Amino acid sequence: MKIARMIWSAALLCATLNLPAQSTTNQPARSTPPTHDPHTPGYVTATELPDGSVPPANADGNFIIGPTHNRAPEMIMQTNVPLGTVYHFTMNSADSKIYPGIARERGTFGTVDPTDPAKLVVTTSHPAPYTRHVAVYVPKQYVPGTVAPFIVGADGPDHTLFTALDNLIAEDKVPVMIAISIGNGSGDAQGSERGLEYDTMSGLYAEFVEQEVLPLVEKQCHVMLTKDPDGRATIGGSSGGSCALIMAWYHPELYHRVLTYSGTYVNQQWPPNAETPHGAWEFHEHLIPNSPVKPLRIWMEVGDRDLLNPNVLRDNMHDWVVANENMARVLAAKGYHYQFIFARNAGHVDGRVKQQTLPEALEWLWQDYQPVTK
Repeated sequence: MKIARMIWSAALLCATLNLPAQSTTNQPARSTPPTHDPHTPGYVTATELPDGSVPPANADGNFIIGPTHNRAPEMIMQTNVPLGTVYHFTMNSADSKIYPGIARERGTFGTVDPTDPAKLVVTTSHPAPYTRHVAVYVPKQYVPGTVAPFIVGADGPDHTLFTALDNLIAEDKVPVMIAISIGNGSGDAQGSERGLEYDTMSGLYAEFVEQEVLPLVEKQCHVMLTKDPDGRATIGGSSGGSCALIMAWYHPELYHRVLTYSGTYVNQQWPPNAETPHGAWEFHEHLIPNSPVKPLRIWMEVGDRDLLNPNVLRDNMHDWVVANENMARVLAAKGYHYQFIFARNAGHVDGRVKQQTLPEALEWLWQDYQPVTK
């Protein structure tokens, strides 16, 4: 295991299904998504904010922003702000007891199950090794030997998160926290390692982080991470966003705070699971409405030109805007603390929107945090 310590000037940088064989075909190209109107009948009622503004950091509910997305001041390096240290190390699939690695053959995707139009048949996924990169941000204000809250992110490294934390911590808008940005195991969607990690509706990925990543972080980066779930957050975009919620949903004893951009709350799980046959679509279809309220705070964003049917499935469960609107509706009905942003003039995990909203999102996410004292 190798580690390189760096101070960045801007705090920047299978199971194969036992199904009939499929032909080798290219993954269908994604068409240009339509522009959704946030006032479409059936969508949640939302407060339309003045262009260029973001919601208050202490307000729950639904908000519409845009179409101008200017970078927030906290997303710019400030010369008078202490810069954190970013540690880097790698993890190899051969060392993992939980994710030994899979991959889908290049140039292949899958075919619709003739017996179930909501299920994708993938026969070209096979065991394959990977190397994942992990970046760990430790703020300058961290006191060695003390226990710190932290945020875990998917699809790392996420240097925009590190920049935001430098400034927000200096402004006392969020607690002094560690940020752990974990790279995925490669690929995308059904049959890939990334898809297996992020789209599977179970506690397995959270268990992987707990058992295999966090001990390395503490050892390699010389930090102590809190066990208090109220001092632990998850963050991600797209399937990394649904993964962030999956981690907290299946392990609320580990995580209470969730932040997602363009969350993939759609039917993307593979291999299929009879308990959640519609993948993350089940969150707003059954799981949240039919379960007791969990102690979670959830921040969500979706763009008006977010994804729609990016693959061969035509199951009416692949519209990212509808999925996130549904999420906002069921979270409100159950009385969750949540903030939902519908961004005009924005695509899937839109970088401009993230630069505009991430500081406010982080401040909202942590507003009620009280560290455990002994």
